[in-house]
Amino acid sequence: MARILITSGPTRQYLDPVRYLTNGSSGRMGKALAQAALDLGHEVVIISGPVNVDYPAAARVIPIISTEELLRASREEFVLCDGVIGAAAPCDYRPMQVEQHKIAKNGQPLLLQLVETPDVIATLGSEKRRDQWVVGFALETDDARFKAITKLEKKHCDLIVLNGPAAMDAGDNEIEMLDPEGKVVLSAQGDKDEVANQILQVIQRQLIEVFSRVEKE
Repeated sequence: MARILITSGPTRQYLDPVRYLTNGSSGRMGKALAQAALDLGHEVVIISGPVNVDYPAAARVIPIISTEELLRASREEFVLCDGVIGAAAPCDYRPMQVEQHKIAKNGQPLLLQLVETPDVIATLGSEKRRDQWVVGFALETDDARFKAITKLEKKHCDLIVLNGPAAMDAGDNEIEMLDPEGKVVLSAQGDKDEVANQILQVIQRQLIEVFSRVEKE
């Protein structure tokens, strides 16, 4: 049995006390991956941004809001886990300055200065031990495979799941799963529960069982 960390859902980066930047991630893929992992007998920890889905009762859920909180919680939990599946869609930018009071309309354009947020999976990938594995997600709109492989290398992933924007807040997904050599080890489409089951089967076969044998040696 492995202890698997799954990040899920969006994050929010506040502009003022009531407004924020975010994206359309629903947490459905994270929920499906968690259930698939539990069905294989693994222990699951979920770190999730704000979502309306109900995660499996057998999983431990850690709620977060911002990308910085996601990074902090993920680093704390990852050291206790065998691997991580980065299914969350963290907000990539935050405002350089967060206003303490609600920004009032004045009839003029509002100019925002944005800076990048930390890359959670890249951080975990750079910090992983030899007995830990990392599976990333890449949502791309063009040059998809090339960008996914680039992310896999940059983030020190063992596998990466490539999908598109149609997956956000949808019941279905269409994915390719790539290994470090750029080989497509899985092509799947359908409802997210079925796609998640297929993803976990690959992770079980190519990572969990392999790393388990290495540990015994």
